[in-house]
Amino acid sequence: MNQRILLITGWGGGTKLLHPLKQALVAQGHDVELCNIFNALDEQALQQKVELARQFDVIVGWSLGGQLATLLVDQIQKQHGLEKVLITLGSNPCFVANETWPTAMDQQTFQQFKQSFEQDAVATLKKFGYMVCQGTETTKADFITLQSLIQAQNLETLREGLNCLEQLNNVDILKNYSGHQYHVFAKQDFLVSYKVQRNFQKFNAKFLETELVSGSHGFPLFEAELITGKICHFLQKIEQTTG
Repeated sequence: MNQRILLITGWGGGTKLLHPLKQALVAQGHDVELCNIFNALDEQALQQKVELARQFDVIVGWSLGGQLATLLVDQIQKQHGLEKVLITLGSNPCFVANETWPTAMDQQTFQQFKQSFEQDAVATLKKFGYMVCQGTETTKADFITLQSLIQAQNLETLREGLNCLEQLNNVDILKNYSGHQYHVFAKQDFLVSYKVQRNFQKFNAKFLETELVSGSHGFPLFEAELITGKICHFLQKIEQTTG
């Protein structure tokens, strides 16, 4: 059964980075729309995206996009009583570490990154792009591919995105979400540790599944066919169990 899928990108690169994944999902018969990051800390901006997202069956997000997707399914459930399928790719529900969620980027490193962005946004974005590709034997070639797809971003949008990464903590949402959820992590991910998966395995959510694949943080781009296969398999399983 073909599904309507909303695909939310990560911080810093624009929607083209998820174009290969969109194309692969479309080839499997799904109807897919790409969405850039948005300021989820602004109630009006969040509500606009809730109204958009409720028209879809499945909300998928990569990295920061996964956190945004999580907020959207939570709001859709609270406001409309609808349970959307949630899929996150290389996404930490709490990107910056705190006492209750230590498996994340430490506060000092994140603050240095934010400061660096304010001083030289272009150089910082380039460095970030390299971190997205870091960890595999194909890092250099992947970085060239990534650079060819990156779109110029509005600086204010990026600044708002950094604030979201700093402040969002969706751990409780995931623990309590009653809809189907599937979270994929990569072993060589330089930005979101694969160890986050272990934390998820302690959650008691009824329909939560996780998976670990090989690759860098950029796996949704560089392994688009593989990830499409996994997403389709997960959706088919839901269809079989819900009839």
